[in-house]
Parts: sequence; C-alpha cells; structure tokens
Amino acid sequence: MADLKKILAAIPILAMLAALVLVAVTGLSQRSSVPEAVEPWIYGYFITRYPLFAFALIYGIAHLAVVAAGPGPASALRRILFATIGTAALVLAGLYPTVGGLILRGGFATGGMAFLTHQPLWLAYGLGAGVAAAIFGGILGVFAITANRPLRPSLRRIGAGLLAFLALWFGACVIGLAGDFGLGPWPRRAFSPSEAVVAALLLVIAALPHAALTTLSWLRRRA
Repeated sequence: MADLKKILAAIPILAMLAALVLVAVTGLSQRSSVPEAVEPWIYGYFITRYPLFAFALIYGIAHLAVVAAGPGPASALRRILFATIGTAALVLAGLYPTVGGLILRGGFATGGMAFLTHQPLWLAYGLGAGVAAAIFGGILGVFAITANRPLRPSLRRIGAGLLAFLALWFGACVIGLAGDFGLGPWPRRAFSPSEAVVAALLLVIAALPHAALTTLSWLRRRA
C-alpha cells in the first residue's frame, strides 16, 4: 500500500513531464498552426514570460485527479463532483481571459507594484511568486479537501496546508526563473533537445517539495 501511495504522488510529475515530451516531440510553438479562437488561450505575453506555467497547470489538474482517486473518506459522487469543479476552476484561473489568467496576473501585478514602490527586485519577485502560488495553491487545497479529505479542521492540517503553500511558493520561484536558468525562448519557437532537458529538470525541482509533502501525508494515514 505504501508503494502504491508513492506511485500516486508521482503521477502529477509524470503527467507534467509527459506533456513536456509531447510538446517537444511535436515541435509545438507559436509557429504551429492552431485555430484562431484557441490562440489567446495558449499564447500571449504571460506564456512567453513564464513558459513553464503551462506545465504547472498540468501538474495541478493531475494532482486533483490523484487526490480524488486516492485513499480518503469521500464517496464516489463527492470525489468526481469536486474534482471536476476544481479542475474547471483551476483552468479558468490559469487561462481566462487569456493564458496566465488570474494566477499570473495577480502575481505579476503584485510584484510590479512592489517594484514600483522601490522594493528590492528580489523582494518584489518573491511577493509576486507568493501571490501566484497562493491563488494556485488555494484552488488546489480547497478542492482537494472537498473532493476527498476530512472536513474537520485541525492544527495539524492547517500546518500541512502552510507547508504545501511554501512548497508551491518555492516551485513558483523556480519556474518563474526558467529563462535565467537557461531555458530557451519557447513558445516563440519549438524546444531544442537540450532546452527540453533543462525544462524537465526545472519542473521536477519545482514540483518535488509539494509531491514529497503529498506522499508523506498519505503515508501517515491508515491504509
């Protein structure tokens, strides 16, 4: 059972990497032909500035699916209903009205205002990443609880939620610095093999703390 829980916790990372491999192999980029109505949802300023955010959304969707399917007290109807609503909420927050949605716009506005009020660049960046992580993690947390967690609050669960937020904050900082770590200009052009490897490493580093916390949380519960 412990091995099964570890495998379940790894599924969101594997889903994210599978999406990256698919994008790299197919050469998907802004030069690819896509329906005009779809373009604002997948291309634009924010995806160019924060390209790994697209794969973070995949991670979040897969995480909700795994939580709903994993061990927990919820009925099948509750799992399906709230996982579906949570997925829709995450997609809307990440893509509406265009790619980046409320998540990246909230982080960008916060960081930008902090910088304009003469805060150090590192502090402005950290604040922006924290706001983006709070929106992203808030959606994940609310719908993970409603989909397949006990609804009784406790200090232990509040502490676990705080650690999860810190893990996502770390992940937001990592993927936001993808360009500084050597990631190429995707999606303006397709990934090169070396850029795809860099992207994969950054995604794993960004997601590992949150995935590890999920694994530990499941291992503490009775099978």
